[in-house]
Amino acid sequence: MTQKKIFLTNDDGWDAKGLEKLIIALRPLAQIIVVAPANEKSASAHSMTLTRPMRMVSVDDDFYKMDDGTPTDCAFIGLNNLFDDDNKPDLVISGINIGSNMGEDITYSGTVAGASEAVLQGVPGIAISQVFNDLNNANKNAWEYELAMKTIHDLAKKILEGGFPLGERKLLNINIPPCSIEECNGIKITKAGYREYGNDSHMHRNPRGEEFYWIGLHPLIWQSDESKSCDFEAVKENCVSITPIQLDMTSYNDIDKLKGWITND
Repeated sequence: MTQKKIFLTNDDGWDAKGLEKLIIALRPLAQIIVVAPANEKSASAHSMTLTRPMRMVSVDDDFYKMDDGTPTDCAFIGLNNLFDDDNKPDLVISGINIGSNMGEDITYSGTVAGASEAVLQGVPGIAISQVFNDLNNANKNAWEYELAMKTIHDLAKKILEGGFPLGERKLLNINIPPCSIEECNGIKITKAGYREYGNDSHMHRNPRGEEFYWIGLHPLIWQSDESKSCDFEAVKENCVSITPIQLDMTSYNDIDKLKGWITND
């Protein structure tokens, strides 16, 4: 029987702890191939580098870091240069991201972009993120990534044995609550919530008096509804959130409305 292959990337960089934990969780299931950014590329979205060449540097067997590449670069170049067209990996997983990727944050997320590029290349994709109550203490919790590792192991095993549950150009976005396995209240299939954003940007001056700006972190505040069915609500209840995401962003309900509007004198 041919050994299964799982391709990994992330947006926290090739030496991130979340990626290390992801490799450990998945190694019993398949051959692991990693192409990850050489530097942190958080909030790089689905950006691709077109203005300069990049190097894919080997750091270990089947493990490469992309010289200043984005997660999209890693997935695109890795999938199209390390594999033949008829021998693609069985699954691409992007993560484990340090921090959440919920609501409209998925449009900013380099983690989600890695999985998005996978499904554009015809390979099933998963993005997985670990929510922390305090990112400054992200690596000091006693339960570090245990729930995330168990969740992605079990889900990947189910997919490798039974197939991917979604159609073309669709991916799974997983957010893990900040709790232990024992404290977890199960899995919820969710929609992406509506996040509320602030203006956490700061203006400073360098010693020459020139202005520069620094964008900070926004608190996890969202618009609640009666159904309590979004990713934010699930994580708040110590549930693993799994959201099906489609890359087709067309607002189909508005097509006829827009046709009427454009022809209205």
